[in-house]
Amino acid sequence: MNILEQQAKNRRRTVLVMVVFVAFLFFLGYGFDVFYLGTDVPVAGFVALLVGLASAFHSYYSGDRAVLASSSAVPLEDRLVSAVSDEQRLKMTELANVVDEMVIASGLPRPRVYLIPDNDPNAFATGRDPAHASIAVTEGLLDALNREELQAVVAHEMSHVRNYDIRLMTVVAALVGAIALLGDWAFRGLRWGGGGPRRGGGRSRGGGGAAGLVFLVFWLVSALLAPIIGQALAMMVSRRREYLADASGAELTRNPLALANALQKIEFAASPTESIKRGTASLCIADPLGRESGRREGAFADLFASHPPMVKRIAALREMGYAR
Repeated sequence: MNILEQQAKNRRRTVLVMVVFVAFLFFLGYGFDVFYLGTDVPVAGFVALLVGLASAFHSYYSGDRAVLASSSAVPLEDRLVSAVSDEQRLKMTELANVVDEMVIASGLPRPRVYLIPDNDPNAFATGRDPAHASIAVTEGLLDALNREELQAVVAHEMSHVRNYDIRLMTVVAALVGAIALLGDWAFRGLRWGGGGPRRGGGRSRGGGGAAGLVFLVFWLVSALLAPIIGQALAMMVSRRREYLADASGAELTRNPLALANALQKIEFAASPTESIKRGTASLCIADPLGRESGRREGAFADLFASHPPMVKRIAALREMGYAR
């Protein structure tokens, strides 16, 4: 499969997951309104969605600063001034040059570049759009990779910016919040004894007969498992965007094998990236928490892994580079 086919495949899968995400959200809202409020209008669903969007709106404008601050990221220019050796200064200058090269290749505005004081190799991109983007890499990444591999990692992060993945994940976070909120409302309703259909439109549509009973049971199970289902869907979107960024990064450098080699080195450095917190894990090029779920294969392991298994990503890149 070539680069363009890989990109198209992962975009289609992302759209499919997002459709399922929204459909599940409105299914929860519809069931809550039918069985608790006795109306066919998904009022609760829209309220939960608005609450989630309000939270996402705040994250949209200030989330990048919070992510960088939580990772102890320092602007590259400041680290260059405080570099204690010529070797450090050379590596930081090389990073700045590689970013400039990928800016030219992608046609994007130059992102702000940050350095994270951590020995584990990792990197992430953040920001609401290409004009307000930032790329952060760990000092361990500069030590572990050669120039071609560093260029490939920067291209991967620039691809996240170009593909608006940060904006997508903000929307996903809003939907996860709305789904969790609806699930919580349903759980509270059960505790208060509101688990039966009320009189009115809800009874006529969903509350009577065997079909209504099946719908009620299915909705209650879905509502109780809503936070888990929402998180699983969010992780699915995150994994698909990693595959897409790998393919898009390979398109920018025309060197998929360099990214494959970089990922292999990052994978062998198995220690967690301590400076990067759990909430930022899905933004990174590799899982900073070093969880075993990211190394296993299979449907169950994939459910809650923020990243695809590294072996699969490397294999896909080698296939793009016509190597085995």
